[in-house]
Amino acid sequence: MVILLDADVIIRGEKEIFDLSNWAASRPADHFHISAITIAELWHGVERASGTQKTSRETYLQALVEKLSIIPYTEQIAYRHARIWAELQRSGKMTGFYDLIVASTALEAGAAVATFNKKHFAQVPGLQIIEPG
Repeated sequence: MVILLDADVIIRGEKEIFDLSNWAASRPADHFHISAITIAELWHGVERASGTQKTSRETYLQALVEKLSIIPYTEQIAYRHARIWAELQRSGKMTGFYDLIVASTALEAGAAVATFNKKHFAQVPGLQIIEPG
């Protein structure tokens, strides 16, 4: 199975609230990826930090990115994103813009989303959500 990691999973791994390495190792048949927008979210966290926290975040993120395939925001993902965005807006079930991009990326890649924020993604039709644990 292809699994797209949401930012919250990676952040909890960095903060050692969640053992991301062991969870991924417990799923040897799965392939883990990250969306380009999630990279931006995580680097934003690096840029906001200072001192040793900035160094620690940067080191963690660089090590993680080396192990994951990054799925870019392509034209096809943009079309899917626009359709889902319009559909959710019409239905009054809107969610965060970055979450919509992650969801659109996952759907276009045939991937599930691993997240602790199931509520953020539950509105997206057809999206498979995995709550790590």
